[in-house]
Amino acid sequence: MRITKFGHCCLLVEVDGLRILTDPGNLSDGQNVATNIDVILITHEHADHFHTESVQAVLKNNPNAVVVTNTAVGKLLEKFGIGFECVEHGQVTEKKGVSFEGCGAEHAAFHTSLPSVQNTGYMIAGRLFFPGDALTVPEKPVEILALPVAGPWMKFSEAVDYAVATKAKICFPIHEGIMKSPGFIIQRMGTVLESLGIAFKALGEGEAMEF
Repeated sequence: MRITKFGHCCLLVEVDGLRILTDPGNLSDGQNVATNIDVILITHEHADHFHTESVQAVLKNNPNAVVVTNTAVGKLLEKFGIGFECVEHGQVTEKKGVSFEGCGAEHAAFHTSLPSVQNTGYMIAGRLFFPGDALTVPEKPVEILALPVAGPWMKFSEAVDYAVATKAKICFPIHEGIMKSPGFIIQRMGTVLESLGIAFKALGEGEAMEF
C-alpha cells in the first residue's frame, strides 16, 4: 500500500492497482489535478472533507471514478447530479477486489448545543482505517491508522488515547491542516506514541510513503 498526502485529510491510497482518493476538501488542492482515480471516499459533509468544487474537478478528470460515502453526503451530491454508492456502518463494498467497510455513524461532538453530523469511517483493504472526524474504534484489528491529531472537537491526549485504543501498529497524522504551525504537535505526538510502542510516520503534505 502506498499513501500520498495531498493535505489535511486528502490522501491518495494505492493498493492492488486501485487508486483511492479520500476526503477532497477545501484545505488541499492537489486532488484537483489527480488522474486515474478509481474511488472517491468521503466520510462526512464538512467542507474540509467534502468540497463540492473539488469533487466536481476530480470527476471531470476521472469520469469513471465511483464516489463511496454515506446518506448525508449523498443527499448533497444528488443536488449536483453526482451519483454515489452508499456504504455506512457495518456495510461493505468491493472495488477490483479491494474492500471498503463502513465503521461509525457520528462525527465527534463539538458541543451538546450543536446538531450531530453523520460521519462514516472506512477500513480500506482490511489494513488502513480512515476515521474522518471521529474516534471510532473498529471491532477488528487496525494495522495502519490515519490519526486525527488536531481539531475543535479533540485534544492532544484524546488523539494519543485513540491510537492506543485501536491497537494500531503504525499511524500517521491527518486533520492538521487547521493548524498554523502543526510541526510541534506532530513531533510531540510521535515521541509519545513511539514510547507507547506505536510506530508513527510524520507523513507531510506532498509526501508519499509505502506501508
